[in-house]
Amino acid sequence: MSLELLHILVKNESCVHLKSDSEKLYREGAIQVGKNLKADMDSVLLKTPLTFIGFLLITFIIIYFLWPAALVRFGRWAFPKIIGLQVRYAEHNGYRFCYYSRGKPGLQPSILMLHGYAFDKDTWLINMNFLPKNIHVVCLDMPGHGETTCLPGENYTTFDQVKRIHQFVQCTGLNRKPFHLVGISMGGMVAGVYAAHYPSEVCCLSLMCPTGLNYPKDTDIMKRVKKNIKNHDVSLVPSNIQEGVKMFRVGIYYSHIAPKQLLKGFAVDWLPDNNFYRKCFLDIFNDESLYSLQDNMSKIRVPTQVIWGKDDRMVDVSGAGVLAKGIPHAQVHLLEKCGHFQPMDSPKKTSQLLLEFHTSYMKNKKTE
Repeated sequence: MSLELLHILVKNESCVHLKSDSEKLYREGAIQVGKNLKADMDSVLLKTPLTFIGFLLITFIIIYFLWPAALVRFGRWAFPKIIGLQVRYAEHNGYRFCYYSRGKPGLQPSILMLHGYAFDKDTWLINMNFLPKNIHVVCLDMPGHGETTCLPGENYTTFDQVKRIHQFVQCTGLNRKPFHLVGISMGGMVAGVYAAHYPSEVCCLSLMCPTGLNYPKDTDIMKRVKKNIKNHDVSLVPSNIQEGVKMFRVGIYYSHIAPKQLLKGFAVDWLPDNNFYRKCFLDIFNDESLYSLQDNMSKIRVPTQVIWGKDDRMVDVSGAGVLAKGIPHAQVHLLEKCGHFQPMDSPKKTSQLLLEFHTSYMKNKKTE
Protein backbone atom coordinates (compact mmCIF):
# COMPACT_ATOMS: atom_id res chain seq x y z
CA MET A 1 0.00 0.00 0.00
CA SER A 2 1.45 3.40 -0.91
CA LEU A 3 2.17 6.05 1.65
CA GLU A 4 -0.33 8.40 -0.01
CA LEU A 5 -3.14 5.82 0.19
CA LEU A 6 -2.30 5.06 3.82
CA HIS A 7 -2.38 8.78 4.63
CA ILE A 8 -5.81 9.08 3.05
CA LEU A 9 -7.21 6.12 5.01
CA VAL A 10 -5.87 7.46 8.30
CA LYS A 11 -7.33 10.88 7.54
CA ASN A 12 -10.76 9.42 6.68
CA GLU A 13 -10.80 7.29 9.86
CA SER A 14 -9.99 10.37 11.92
CA CYS A 15 -12.86 12.23 10.26
CA VAL A 16 -15.25 9.39 11.03
CA HIS A 17 -14.22 9.44 14.70
CA LEU A 18 -14.59 13.22 14.85
CA LYS A 19 -18.00 13.04 13.22
CA SER A 20 -19.10 10.31 15.62
CA ASP A 21 -17.89 12.33 18.62
CA SER A 22 -19.68 15.42 17.33
CA GLU A 23 -22.96 13.52 16.89
CA LYS A 24 -22.63 12.06 20.38
CA LEU A 25 -22.03 15.49 21.89
CA TYR A 26 -24.97 16.87 19.90
CA ARG A 27 -27.28 14.12 21.09
CA GLU A 28 -26.20 14.57 24.71
CA GLY A 29 -26.66 18.31 24.41
CA ALA A 30 -30.11 17.90 22.87
CA ILE A 31 -31.13 15.50 25.62
CA GLN A 32 -29.93 17.94 28.28
CA VAL A 33 -31.78 20.85 26.61
CA GLY A 34 -34.91 18.70 26.48
CA LYS A 35 -34.60 17.87 30.18
CA ASN A 36 -34.13 21.54 31.05
CA LEU A 37 -37.07 22.54 28.87
CA LYS A 38 -39.30 19.89 30.49
CA ALA A 39 -38.27 21.06 33.95
CA ASP A 40 -39.09 24.65 33.00
CA MET A 41 -42.46 23.61 31.55
CA ASP A 42 -43.29 21.58 34.67
CA SER A 43 -42.46 24.59 36.79
CA VAL A 44 -44.65 26.85 34.64
CA LEU A 45 -47.56 24.36 34.65
CA LEU A 46 -47.24 24.01 38.41
CA LYS A 47 -47.17 27.74 38.98
CA THR A 48 -49.98 28.57 36.54
CA PRO A 49 -52.82 26.79 38.44
CA LEU A 50 -51.52 28.16 41.73
CA THR A 51 -51.36 31.66 40.26
CA PHE A 52 -54.85 31.28 38.79
CA ILE A 53 -56.27 29.95 42.06
CA GLY A 54 -54.60 32.78 43.94
CA PHE A 55 -56.08 35.31 41.50
CA LEU A 56 -59.56 33.83 41.95
CA LEU A 57 -59.20 33.84 45.72
CA ILE A 58 -58.12 37.48 45.81
CA THR A 59 -60.95 38.42 43.44
CA PHE A 60 -63.46 36.56 45.61
CA ILE A 61 -62.25 38.33 48.76
CA ILE A 62 -62.44 41.75 47.11
CA ILE A 63 -65.98 41.13 45.79
CA TYR A 64 -67.07 39.57 49.10
CA PHE A 65 -66.13 42.65 51.10
CA LEU A 66 -66.77 45.43 48.57
CA TRP A 67 -69.63 44.13 46.39
CA PRO A 68 -71.41 41.30 48.25
CA ALA A 69 -74.57 41.87 46.21
CA ALA A 70 -72.65 40.92 43.04
CA LEU A 71 -71.60 37.65 44.68
CA VAL A 72 -75.18 36.90 45.71
CA ARG A 73 -76.47 37.68 42.21
CA PHE A 74 -73.87 35.40 40.65
CA GLY A 75 -74.85 32.57 42.99
CA ARG A 76 -78.52 33.07 42.23
CA TRP A 77 -77.74 32.96 38.52
CA ALA A 78 -75.39 29.99 38.57
CA PHE A 79 -76.87 27.62 41.17
CA PRO A 80 -80.27 27.11 39.44
CA LYS A 81 -78.43 26.11 36.27
CA ILE A 82 -76.22 23.68 38.16
CA ILE A 83 -79.20 21.84 39.68
CA GLY A 84 -81.16 21.81 36.42
CA LEU A 85 -83.81 24.48 37.03
CA GLN A 86 -85.32 26.40 34.14
CA VAL A 87 -86.73 29.92 34.42
CA ARG A 88 -90.14 30.09 32.79
CA TYR A 89 -92.88 32.67 32.36
CA ALA A 90 -96.66 32.44 32.09
CA GLU A 91 -99.13 35.21 31.26
CA HIS A 92 -102.74 35.75 32.23
CA ASN A 93 -104.46 38.81 30.72
CA GLY A 94 -101.19 40.73 30.59
CA TYR A 95 -100.10 39.71 34.08
CA ARG A 96 -96.80 37.82 33.98
CA PHE A 97 -95.77 35.08 36.40
CA CYS A 98 -92.16 33.93 36.72
CA TYR A 99 -91.20 30.53 38.08
CA TYR A 100 -88.60 27.79 38.20
CA SER A 101 -89.49 24.44 36.71
CA ARG A 102 -87.76 21.08 36.75
CA GLY A 103 -88.97 17.74 35.49
CA LYS A 104 -92.16 16.99 33.60
CA PRO A 105 -95.68 16.15 34.79
CA GLY A 106 -96.06 12.40 35.10
CA LEU A 107 -97.66 9.73 37.22
CA GLN A 108 -96.56 11.44 40.44
CA PRO A 109 -98.30 14.68 41.45
CA SER A 110 -96.48 17.88 40.58
CA ILE A 111 -95.23 20.01 43.49
CA LEU A 112 -96.01 23.74 43.61
CA MET A 113 -93.90 25.68 46.13
CA LEU A 114 -94.86 29.13 47.47
CA HIS A 115 -92.26 31.26 49.26
CA GLY A 116 -92.70 33.76 52.09
CA TYR A 117 -93.05 37.52 52.39
CA ALA A 118 -90.23 39.59 50.83
CA PHE A 119 -88.45 36.55 49.39
CA ASP A 120 -88.75 34.91 45.97
CA LYS A 121 -88.49 31.56 44.18
CA ASP A 122 -84.80 31.31 45.15
CA THR A 123 -86.04 30.43 48.65
CA TRP A 124 -86.23 26.80 47.51
CA LEU A 125 -82.86 26.46 45.75
CA ILE A 126 -81.16 24.40 48.47
CA ASN A 127 -84.26 22.25 48.98
CA MET A 128 -84.37 21.53 45.25
CA ASN A 129 -80.88 20.11 45.49
CA PHE A 130 -82.26 17.36 47.78
CA LEU A 131 -85.40 16.56 45.79
CA PRO A 132 -85.39 13.90 43.03
CA LYS A 133 -85.17 15.25 39.50
CA ASN A 134 -87.88 12.91 38.25
CA ILE A 135 -90.58 14.82 40.16
CA HIS A 136 -92.11 17.81 38.41
CA VAL A 137 -91.49 20.79 40.72
CA VAL A 138 -92.56 24.41 40.22
CA CYS A 139 -91.22 27.25 42.41
CA LEU A 140 -93.28 30.38 41.83
CA ASP A 141 -92.48 34.04 42.40
CA MET A 142 -95.48 35.12 44.48
CA PRO A 143 -97.60 38.08 43.27
CA GLY A 144 -95.50 41.24 43.21
CA HIS A 145 -92.35 39.39 44.27
CA GLY A 146 -89.27 38.51 42.26
CA GLU A 147 -89.92 38.70 38.51
CA THR A 148 -93.68 38.28 38.76
CA THR A 149 -95.62 41.41 37.81
CA CYS A 150 -95.96 44.09 40.49
CA LEU A 151 -98.85 46.39 39.64
CA PRO A 152 -99.37 49.82 41.26
CA GLY A 153 -102.43 49.69 43.47
CA GLU A 154 -102.61 45.87 43.48
CA ASN A 155 -103.87 44.31 46.72
CA TYR A 156 -101.94 41.49 48.41
CA THR A 157 -104.36 40.18 50.99
CA THR A 158 -104.50 36.42 51.40
CA PHE A 159 -107.55 36.11 49.16
CA ASP A 160 -106.13 38.39 46.45
CA GLN A 161 -103.01 36.26 46.34
CA VAL A 162 -105.06 33.05 46.26
CA LYS A 163 -106.87 34.39 43.17
CA ARG A 164 -103.56 35.14 41.46
CA ILE A 165 -102.17 31.70 42.27
CA HIS A 166 -105.30 30.14 40.80
CA GLN A 167 -104.77 32.16 37.61
CA PHE A 168 -101.23 30.81 37.41
CA VAL A 169 -102.38 27.23 37.99
CA GLN A 170 -104.99 27.57 35.25
CA CYS A 171 -102.82 29.20 32.60
CA THR A 172 -100.01 26.66 33.10
CA GLY A 173 -102.36 23.68 33.19
CA LEU A 174 -100.98 22.62 36.55
CA ASN A 175 -104.50 21.74 37.68
CA ARG A 176 -105.00 19.07 35.01
CA LYS A 177 -104.47 16.70 37.90
CA PRO A 178 -104.30 17.41 41.66
CA PHE A 179 -100.88 18.65 42.83
CA HIS A 180 -98.90 18.75 46.07
CA LEU A 181 -99.01 22.32 47.40
CA VAL A 182 -96.17 23.57 49.64
CA GLY A 183 -95.97 26.98 51.32
CA ILE A 184 -93.77 28.67 53.90
CA SER A 185 -94.65 31.65 56.11
CA MET A 186 -96.89 33.97 54.03
CA GLY A 187 -96.80 31.32 51.29
CA GLY A 188 -98.03 28.78 53.83
CA MET A 189 -100.99 30.98 54.73
CA VAL A 190 -101.86 31.40 51.05
CA ALA A 191 -101.37 27.66 50.38
CA GLY A 192 -103.70 26.68 53.22
CA VAL A 193 -106.47 29.04 52.12
CA TYR A 194 -105.97 27.89 48.50
CA ALA A 195 -106.45 24.26 49.54
CA ALA A 196 -109.61 25.25 51.42
CA HIS A 197 -111.11 27.06 48.42
CA TYR A 198 -109.91 24.77 45.60
CA PRO A 199 -109.97 21.30 47.22
CA SER A 200 -110.24 19.44 43.90
CA GLU A 201 -106.94 20.89 42.67
CA VAL A 202 -104.79 19.92 45.67
CA CYS A 203 -103.95 16.31 46.55
CA CYS A 204 -101.83 17.04 49.62
CA LEU A 205 -100.67 20.09 51.53
CA SER A 206 -97.42 21.01 53.33
CA LEU A 207 -97.51 24.06 55.62
CA MET A 208 -94.17 25.34 56.90
CA CYS A 209 -94.46 27.82 59.81
CA PRO A 210 -97.40 29.66 58.18
CA THR A 211 -98.73 33.05 59.15
CA GLY A 212 -102.48 33.67 59.33
CA LEU A 213 -103.07 32.08 62.75
CA ASN A 214 -104.06 33.27 66.19
CA TYR A 215 -101.03 31.86 68.02
CA PRO A 216 -101.53 30.85 71.68
CA LYS A 217 -98.20 32.55 72.28
CA ASP A 218 -96.92 35.48 70.23
CA THR A 219 -93.27 36.16 69.50
CA ASP A 220 -91.89 39.64 70.14
CA ILE A 221 -92.05 40.29 66.40
CA MET A 222 -95.74 39.36 66.18
CA LYS A 223 -96.57 41.47 69.22
CA ARG A 224 -95.03 44.46 67.46
CA VAL A 225 -96.80 43.60 64.20
CA LYS A 226 -100.23 43.53 65.84
CA LYS A 227 -99.53 46.74 67.71
CA ASN A 228 -98.15 48.63 64.71
CA ILE A 229 -100.64 47.44 62.10
CA LYS A 230 -103.48 49.24 63.86
CA ASN A 231 -101.76 52.55 63.10
CA HIS A 232 -100.56 51.47 59.64
CA ASP A 233 -97.05 51.59 61.05
CA VAL A 234 -94.58 49.86 58.69
CA SER A 235 -91.47 50.54 60.76
CA LEU A 236 -90.89 46.79 61.04
CA VAL A 237 -90.17 46.69 57.30
CA PRO A 238 -86.39 47.27 57.01
CA SER A 239 -85.52 50.64 55.48
CA ASN A 240 -81.74 50.21 55.25
CA ILE A 241 -79.11 47.50 54.95
CA GLN A 242 -78.42 47.28 58.69
CA GLU A 243 -82.12 46.74 59.49
CA GLY A 244 -82.35 44.21 56.68
CA VAL A 245 -79.42 42.21 58.07
CA LYS A 246 -80.95 42.33 61.55
CA MET A 247 -84.28 41.01 60.26
CA PHE A 248 -82.58 38.15 58.38
CA ARG A 249 -80.73 37.18 61.54
CA VAL A 250 -83.98 37.00 63.52
CA GLY A 251 -85.24 34.39 61.07
CA ILE A 252 -82.15 32.16 61.18
CA TYR A 253 -81.30 29.86 64.08
CA TYR A 254 -77.56 29.89 63.37
CA SER A 255 -77.59 33.68 63.04
CA HIS A 256 -74.22 34.07 64.77
CA ILE A 257 -72.45 32.19 61.98
CA ALA A 258 -74.49 33.57 59.07
CA PRO A 259 -72.05 35.52 56.82
CA LYS A 260 -72.83 39.18 57.40
CA GLN A 261 -71.56 40.20 53.96
CA LEU A 262 -73.90 37.79 52.18
CA LEU A 263 -76.82 39.03 54.27
CA LYS A 264 -75.85 42.54 53.18
CA GLY A 265 -75.87 41.31 49.60
CA PHE A 266 -79.43 40.06 49.98
CA ALA A 267 -80.50 43.30 51.66
CA VAL A 268 -79.06 45.45 48.84
CA ASP A 269 -81.36 43.74 46.33
CA TRP A 270 -84.26 43.84 48.79
CA LEU A 271 -84.34 47.59 49.49
CA PRO A 272 -85.25 48.95 46.01
CA ASP A 273 -88.66 47.23 46.32
CA ASN A 274 -89.32 48.62 49.77
CA ASN A 275 -92.49 50.49 48.82
CA PHE A 276 -94.03 47.27 47.55
CA TYR A 277 -93.00 45.40 50.71
CA ARG A 278 -94.64 48.05 52.88
CA LYS A 279 -97.89 47.72 50.92
CA CYS A 280 -97.75 43.92 51.06
CA PHE A 281 -97.00 44.03 54.79
CA LEU A 282 -100.11 46.09 55.48
CA ASP A 283 -102.24 43.78 53.34
CA ILE A 284 -101.16 40.43 54.79
CA PHE A 285 -101.57 41.65 58.37
CA ASN A 286 -104.81 43.58 57.99
CA ASP A 287 -108.06 42.38 59.58
CA GLU A 288 -109.01 40.39 56.50
CA SER A 289 -105.77 38.40 56.35
CA LEU A 290 -104.41 38.32 59.90
CA TYR A 291 -106.24 35.10 60.86
CA SER A 292 -107.26 33.98 57.36
CA LEU A 293 -105.66 30.53 57.62
CA GLN A 294 -107.26 29.83 60.98
CA ASP A 295 -110.65 30.97 59.67
CA ASN A 296 -110.41 28.55 56.73
CA MET A 297 -108.49 25.56 58.10
CA SER A 298 -111.68 23.64 58.93
CA LYS A 299 -112.39 23.53 55.17
CA ILE A 300 -109.12 21.76 54.40
CA ARG A 301 -109.87 18.14 53.53
CA VAL A 302 -106.64 16.92 51.92
CA PRO A 303 -103.80 15.14 53.78
CA THR A 304 -101.82 17.88 55.50
CA GLN A 305 -98.30 18.12 56.85
CA VAL A 306 -97.12 20.82 59.26
CA ILE A 307 -93.40 21.59 59.67
CA TRP A 308 -92.21 24.10 62.26
CA GLY A 309 -88.86 25.08 63.74
CA LYS A 310 -88.82 24.92 67.54
CA ASP A 311 -86.69 28.06 67.62
CA ASP A 312 -88.86 30.18 65.33
CA ARG A 313 -88.62 33.80 66.49
CA MET A 314 -90.93 35.16 63.79
CA VAL A 315 -94.12 33.14 64.37
CA ASP A 316 -94.35 30.99 67.46
CA VAL A 317 -94.19 27.21 67.22
CA SER A 318 -97.45 27.02 69.20
CA GLY A 319 -99.14 27.58 65.84
CA ALA A 320 -98.40 23.94 64.99
CA GLY A 321 -100.81 22.87 67.73
CA VAL A 322 -103.52 25.16 66.34
CA LEU A 323 -103.24 23.48 62.93
CA ALA A 324 -103.11 19.99 64.46
CA LYS A 325 -106.45 20.63 66.17
CA GLY A 326 -108.05 22.40 63.24
CA ILE A 327 -107.09 20.08 60.37
CA PRO A 328 -108.14 16.42 60.68
CA HIS A 329 -105.23 13.94 60.76
CA ALA A 330 -102.58 16.60 60.18
CA GLN A 331 -98.99 15.36 60.59
CA VAL A 332 -96.85 17.67 62.72
CA HIS A 333 -93.04 17.79 62.63
CA LEU A 334 -91.13 20.05 65.02
CA LEU A 335 -87.51 20.65 64.05
CA GLU A 336 -84.70 21.04 66.56
CA LYS A 337 -82.30 23.96 66.17
CA CYS A 338 -84.38 25.49 63.41
CA GLY A 339 -85.74 28.99 63.06
CA HIS A 340 -88.27 30.56 60.70
CA PHE A 341 -86.19 30.28 57.55
CA GLN A 342 -86.33 26.49 57.41
CA PRO A 343 -84.82 26.17 53.91
CA MET A 344 -81.68 27.82 55.30
CA ASP A 345 -81.54 26.22 58.74
CA SER A 346 -82.65 22.68 57.86
CA PRO A 347 -82.76 22.24 54.07
CA LYS A 348 -81.95 18.54 54.07
CA LYS A 349 -84.42 17.66 56.84
CA THR A 350 -87.28 19.71 55.39
CA SER A 351 -86.68 18.21 51.94
CA GLN A 352 -86.69 14.72 53.43
CA LEU A 353 -89.98 15.38 55.22
CA LEU A 354 -91.59 16.84 52.09
CA LEU A 355 -90.46 13.89 50.00
CA GLU A 356 -91.62 11.29 52.56
CA PHE A 357 -95.02 12.96 52.75
CA HIS A 358 -95.23 13.11 48.95
CA THR A 359 -94.27 9.43 48.67
CA SER A 360 -96.69 8.33 51.40
CA TYR A 361 -99.55 10.00 49.53
CA MET A 362 -98.63 8.01 46.42
CA LYS A 363 -98.51 4.74 48.39
CA ASN A 364 -101.86 5.41 50.06
CA LYS A 365 -103.41 6.24 46.71
CA LYS A 366 -102.27 2.90 45.24
CA THR A 367 -103.83 0.95 48.11
CA GLU A 368 -107.21 2.67 47.75
